[in-house]
Amino acid sequence: MEEARTRILGHFDILDPEFKSILDAQGQVLAEDMIGPFDLPPLDNSAMDGYAIISGDARGASEYKPVTLRVVGSLAAGQVPTKNVVHGTAIRIMTGAPIPDGADAVVPFENTDEMDRKSSGRELSEIDVRTEVPASANIRLAGQDVEKGDRVIPKGTILGAAEIGVLASLGYEHVNVFRRPVVSIIATGNELLGIGGEPEVGKIYDSNSYSLAAAVKKSGGVPRLVGIARDDVDDLSNKLEAGLLSDILLTSAGVSKGDYDIVKDVLADHGQIDLWSVRMRPAKPLAFGMLDLNKSAPVPHLGLPGNPVSALVGFEQFGRPAIRKMMGHKKLDRPTIWATLEDVIYNYDNRKVFARAVVKKREGRYFVNLTGNQSSNILTSMIRANGLAICPEDIAVKEPGQLVEVQMLDWPEEVF
Repeated sequence: MEEARTRILGHFDILDPEFKSILDAQGQVLAEDMIGPFDLPPLDNSAMDGYAIISGDARGASEYKPVTLRVVGSLAAGQVPTKNVVHGTAIRIMTGAPIPDGADAVVPFENTDEMDRKSSGRELSEIDVRTEVPASANIRLAGQDVEKGDRVIPKGTILGAAEIGVLASLGYEHVNVFRRPVVSIIATGNELLGIGGEPEVGKIYDSNSYSLAAAVKKSGGVPRLVGIARDDVDDLSNKLEAGLLSDILLTSAGVSKGDYDIVKDVLADHGQIDLWSVRMRPAKPLAFGMLDLNKSAPVPHLGLPGNPVSALVGFEQFGRPAIRKMMGHKKLDRPTIWATLEDVIYNYDNRKVFARAVVKKREGRYFVNLTGNQSSNILTSMIRANGLAICPEDIAVKEPGQLVEVQMLDWPEEVF
């Protein structure tokens, strides 16, 4: 499996950047360093609602021996100071307002007699300061967050809420990010019905297209449902051609050894098969190659198995890391942990086993149980799973009480 993964990922590279609005670029990877165009904050400003004063004027002030200062003005956030603070004076100031010249501290309202004056109806032409304040108290300095010329957010960063907020604070409306890959998805098989239609005897609804599309979207890609291809060379060829306008093409089913498993045959006729069949369970019947229909630009094609669990597990191991690589992510793999196994994992044919499992933490340790029937057609077993417990190909059985490596399906890579 490791050899297959290396060979598959070797066909992919980071996609070209695109210029997008910062909000639409959430979850994408920066394609350039973002530089601070100015200081942030641009001016020294107040961190509190209070009074801008000269700190030395409040020396020795206390609740029992306040210092009275003359109030010479008021400043709200967004206003520009027109008066200076000199000894014996103060300017009433709101949070975020620029510090007036002469002031070197802000005393909060609650450390003055403002409320007493307001409740008694007295004017605020004077104010009693009831505490000492050191120089620079409650002042946010210019450039404290960002200095002009700083590399604020480096290339390769994934844009989240905080990054988008910083970009907005610096006036950036658009940003260059690596493009999300377009992923075409084709389900194959005469037995498949499109969802929404009436049930038919001997037919099943196409679930793979939708589970894979959801997995692609959650991985950061842009899913494109091409439709269902019948077990017919011409129909499959037409569907494959329709899927060429993408960065990677996914098919499900048609890569096994049955009489109607024709995907690999069509791939051989219209491209190059790099590998077929991987030593893993589920998802052994898996094909990969470059599709070149009608002499178009070759498109990577990942042929996934038809069983729904096999399709999802195959996508997890090969499709998802390919999408993340194209998007410029540095971490391609799901995070893994070691947990104490509480069930048995049998490996009866020397393949690397990915068992659907649920991990829980008790008393500071991780424990893992299987989610029931491990047949590759039991899609509901994936609903209960938050991880895949791994049994290496050279181990015949993993017993309860043994440590097992678990690939976590719902933990973000960036945390680990």
